[in-house]
Amino acid sequence: MEEVIKVGIADYKLCRKPNKITTIGLGSCVGVVLYNFTDEYCGMVHIMLPSSKEIVNNSKRAKFADTGIEDLIIELEKKGVKQSSLCAKIAGGATMFQFGGNGTIGSVGKRNVDAVKETLSKFNIRLVAEDTGADYGRTIIFDLVTKELKIRSAGKKEIII
Repeated sequence: MEEVIKVGIADYKLCRKPNKITTIGLGSCVGVVLYNFTDEYCGMVHIMLPSSKEIVNNSKRAKFADTGIEDLIIELEKKGVKQSSLCAKIAGGATMFQFGGNGTIGSVGKRNVDAVKETLSKFNIRLVAEDTGADYGRTIIFDLVTKELKIRSAGKKEIII
């Protein structure tokens, strides 16, 4: 029987065929799915912030692009998935609030997307599809069997990448 694995904010989980994996509440956060076309496992991480180096109390490693993606790769490798075979799909990174001035609070979504892409590049993981930016939240569901990432947003047509 198929199960839907739920990934919380600042968390990651693995998923095994034929199950699906999902996360909700992607505003400025970025959902990252790592998978390949042959293995039984994939993983998803719900990134809140770009870098663990910017925060003093960074014990929740899945919260950050740099450490969350790295930890997810390690967990997939423990299941026999080779890092060199991984590819990624991402969604989120919206600008949810507009602030005046030149501060970085309003741009955290873009910074998250940039940090995710930089981290994927560091690990030589190809980004095959994305739905990022704009000004609305997203819920994503990845189907490991079909390799489709469904993106749902209030008042918008469902997107599949």
